[in-house]
Parts: sequence; structure tokens; C-alpha cells
Amino acid sequence: MTDKVDLRLLATGVPGLDTILGGGLPELSFNIIGGAPGSGKTTFAQQIMFGLASPAKKALFFTAMGEPPVKMLRYQQQFDFFDLDKVGDSVNFISLAPQVEEGNYDAVLAQILEEVRMHAPSFVFIDSFRSFVQGARGDNVEVAALQTFVQHLVAHMTTWHATSFLIGEYTTNEADQNPIFTVADGLLWLNQYVQRNTMSRKLQVIKMRGQQQRPGLHAFRIGRPGLEIFPRILPAPEPIGAEPPMHTPVGRLSSGVAVLDEMLGGGIPAGYSVLLSGPTGSGKTMLSTEFLAAGAAAGEKGVVALFERSPSQMMNVKLDALVRSGQVAMMSVRALDLSVDEMLHELLSLIDKTGSTRVVLDSLSGFELAMAPEYREDFRESLYRMATVLGAKGVTVMMTSEMEDRFQELRFSPYGSAVLVDAVIMQRYVESQSEMRTVISVIKVRGSKHSRQIRSFEIDDDGNIAIGDGPAPFDGIFLGNPQPR
Repeated sequence: MTDKVDLRLLATGVPGLDTILGGGLPELSFNIIGGAPGSGKTTFAQQIMFGLASPAKKALFFTAMGEPPVKMLRYQQQFDFFDLDKVGDSVNFISLAPQVEEGNYDAVLAQILEEVRMHAPSFVFIDSFRSFVQGARGDNVEVAALQTFVQHLVAHMTTWHATSFLIGEYTTNEADQNPIFTVADGLLWLNQYVQRNTMSRKLQVIKMRGQQQRPGLHAFRIGRPGLEIFPRILPAPEPIGAEPPMHTPVGRLSSGVAVLDEMLGGGIPAGYSVLLSGPTGSGKTMLSTEFLAAGAAAGEKGVVALFERSPSQMMNVKLDALVRSGQVAMMSVRALDLSVDEMLHELLSLIDKTGSTRVVLDSLSGFELAMAPEYREDFRESLYRMATVLGAKGVTVMMTSEMEDRFQELRFSPYGSAVLVDAVIMQRYVESQSEMRTVISVIKVRGSKHSRQIRSFEIDDDGNIAIGDGPAPFDGIFLGNPQPR
């Protein structure tokens, strides 16, 4: 046998699913969809079914137990993917509940086989498969007979000229305990996690034979359109044997403040990620607005993602004008159960839609608070992925970060995130002549010389930024340092 057999991949129609499956669902595969009650298994299965079924490729949906088909259909019709015109023609719902409750598994198997013979479907779904066990009634149900039924059913499903699915209340821990999982071509698990007052949903492809699926847990949401999956975004792997990429500035972008450009060694290298850290009220948002304004003046589009304020709370006249003119697109994110992949998908979509080359994230502190609790534990890894993916697109990113008021130590960034970015600009407060004053300094610019001077930083009543031409002309005392005696 010399000819290679290529698996035909089916486009499921579920946003994000084909990406994590490795291109689509293999035709004629036998799949199991598992998860806890309420995790979205039935909705997920029917969204796939309505996306795939057509008059030429019919689908059968067997309900073994639980809610009657009429009740299930009543609720499933609320989703946009549900197509009533397909019901009874391209899609047929068949109840197996009476035979299952009696424990008459021979009759159940006979009915399934007869329906498959009559309709010759391209897609077969059985929901919920676990009901065959849990719905059994009476002492006459023998374990041996049940096991025989399961083995015969699975054997038939793997030989049908159809793509088939078993749906059940299984957990990932059971995948290595039940023999039916070993013969399945695909294992898809839906999980939901509750921490404090937030809940997040995740999908994992445990196995998909014949293709390379995207690993990890992928966030998803259930809304009026159905399930929307946000594939875990990973930096592109480097080719084996390739030399590690070197950061060589290919061009400089203006920060919007001429003196700061000089401190940076000629501006911000294009494609760099810049961390702008400082205490509250030090002018981080104003400075990042100048960065976007400089891009707009040069004909560049920009995107600003707000994690702390809603658009109505922006309180920045220049930024408001940039947004209203269409030169800067705004993304407001305030959800308390956000995943980094959801945010990245929306951000990348906005960048592609507008053709933006400058991005401002204001702020990382607000971004952390917007994330679901379990994502906060991996915030540093999330920040690395975000900076790497955005850098790969060639956009220049400025991220603001509020430093905690720890006056007895000098810190450049929270979570040690300074090592994850290409440049760091830091603002600090000093006490001088009975006033609180702000100073600014450049901590690092990867692959470039830069000034290490501490210079004064002021914002006048009109919102204009002024940075000193040389070292701060006063002998200020940094807040938290011991007072001289």
C-alpha cells in the first residue's frame, strides 16, 4: 500500500473550535464529548450538528434520558445556530428514554441500528450516553448485559459511514478508566471553574487522532450565538536549529515628547514593547496618549485598551479627540472573569481591522483585576505571551503599570515583568521645597544606548508635558528614603 490516505476535515462552524482541533473535525471519526452537568455539552453538540447537517448530509440526535426532546428543543431554539427549517429533514431527534428506563438494551441497540439504516446519516449524536447506566431501573439489569450493549454500540459506531458523537457527564479523570475512551478518535472535555464569585469555562481536546491539536485549556463563553471558543494564543515556535532572533532596531518611533525621545536614544524602536511604570497620578496615561498622538500625526492608526475606566470615565481631552476622529480605536475591558486569550483575540481583531501599528494597554494593574482569579496566578506568563504575540505582529506596544506604594525599596515593575519587555520607563515622586514633584528616567532600552539621567516631569494646566533638558535641578528626596539629619 503506497497511497497516502488524507483525512477530510469538516468545518464545524463553532468559532475557534477548528483552530484548536488542528484544522477541523476528521470526517468519519468517533468522538466523545464529556463534562460536568451544566458545562454546555448539549449546546456544544447541537451547534456542531446544525453547522454540519444539510439535506445531502443528514444528522440523527438520539436522546437517551433526561429532558424530553420537545423541552430540549424549546431551549435550544433560543440560540442563533438553531435552524428550525432543518428539523425533520436534515436533522432528526429520536428519544430512546422508554427502552433505557426499562433496561431493555437489546431494544435500544436495535432501534439505534434501525434508525441509522433508514436515514443513512452522515452524523450521529447520542446524548446522554451515561444515561444508559444511570437510567437503568430494576434488579433485572445485569452488569454483564450492560457491558455487552456498550461494547456492541461502540463497535457499530466505529464502523458506520458517519461522524459520530457520544455525549456524557464524564470528567477528565475517567478518561483512563473506561475502555470506550481507548477506541475513541477524539476526546473533547468541557469544564467550568468557580472561584469566589466568578466562573470561567474551558475546553480541552484530550485526543484527536491523525492531527496535531492545540494543547492546553481554551476559554469559551456561551451566549446567544452559542459557544465561542478563544484558542490559547502561543508565540510561533522557532525552527529547529535556527539562531535565536536578535533585537536590532530597524527604525525609531517618536514617543510624542522630544526630550523623552532623546533619553531613549532616538525614540522607541519600532516593534518594541515598552513598560511605563509609576505611582498613581504621575501622568502615565497622559504620556501614553502622547505616544498615540505622535502616531496619528505620522498617519499611523492606534488602539488603546482600557482596563480601569469606561469610555465615559476617560477624562483625557486629547485621547477623547483621537478616538472621536477615528485615528485611535478603543477597547474597554472591565469584566471580572476575563481570560488573557479573550482579551488578546479581541485586541488582535481590532488591530487587524484598523491596521494599527501602535497599541496602549492602560493599565496592567487593571488588566490583572479584570482577569478571572485562576488566570491571575499565571499573570507573568500571560504578560509574556501577550508581549511576544503583539511583537510578532510588528506593532509597538506601550503598557502602563501602577507601582505599589512600597517606599522602602526601589522597584521598576510588579511581578518582575521588566525582564519581559524591551524598554522600561519609570516615574517617581520626590519631596522638594514642600511640594510633591515627579521625575522620570529610562531604565532600559534593549539593544540601544539611552540616558540614565533622572529628569523632572511636569504636566501643565493645558495637558502639555514638559521634561527637563538635563538632570533634575533640585536635590529632591525620594519618598520613603531616610530624611537627612
